[in-house]
Amino acid sequence: MDQPVASNQQKQTLNSEQLTPSDGLPLSVYMITYNNGVTIERALQSVADWADEVIVVDSYSTDGAQDIIPRYTEKLYQFETKDLREKYQYAHDQCINPWTLFIDADEWLMDDIKKEISTIIRGTPSCDGYIASRRNMYLGREIKHGGWYPDREIRLYRREKGRWEGGLHAKVTVDGTVGTLKHFYMHTPYADIAHQIRTIDRYSEAFAEDLRSSGRRFHLVNLITRPVYRFFRDYILKRGFLDGTPGFIIVVSTMYYVFMKYAKLWEIEMKEKKQFRNRF
Repeated sequence: MDQPVASNQQKQTLNSEQLTPSDGLPLSVYMITYNNGVTIERALQSVADWADEVIVVDSYSTDGAQDIIPRYTEKLYQFETKDLREKYQYAHDQCINPWTLFIDADEWLMDDIKKEISTIIRGTPSCDGYIASRRNMYLGREIKHGGWYPDREIRLYRREKGRWEGGLHAKVTVDGTVGTLKHFYMHTPYADIAHQIRTIDRYSEAFAEDLRSSGRRFHLVNLITRPVYRFFRDYILKRGFLDGTPGFIIVVSTMYYVFMKYAKLWEIEMKEKKQFRNRF
């Protein structure tokens, strides 16, 4: 597995008049980003005037995101690594408040879920973490079926009780009781289909590297059967067909993603074999 590039923290300066005043909610909101200039402003707008602290961990974006972030928070850090778990954990470690909430740069919070979270934190919370549901918007339509639904995971938790675990699809683990929020937050994963294809290319490569580093080997049967299985599961069993044309595009692009991650695993193994032969 490739070793992460050494981190280089660069706290950005910010004119005080650019900041929107917080109501003092003892909550740290953090997000990680890389070239999310199209979506990150909406994410920041939804939390900057609400939480006491907003932390953004970037990886040297080149699309203008670094110009947007300082308008909403002074706590911008640069941390470059191929390990998403490590990047999320690094962002978590910068938080100072007793409660933390993470959102991605293509997500945003509505008023109802913010009110619910505020009530929990200012009251006497009965749990150490809370699962939140996400509503996905894709090509102008809310997706309510298929592989993208339901979409739930722990997002709000006591800082000292949570930690990040896993590889490419890392998740927060909470030591303690976990409840469920009543309200949802919003997610627009892709600006358009071209953006989706670029993301699939990046994530399929990362997933293949993650598989290889964990000792997984390429098998032709996975390359052939797993994309077909995803179509059957997401489009038929989970009724992705009810989401119309966007639902069909989602399932075909998902098949492509699954195909490419195993194809790239094969490519990695071929490169390793070639390097081994070249030693002799």
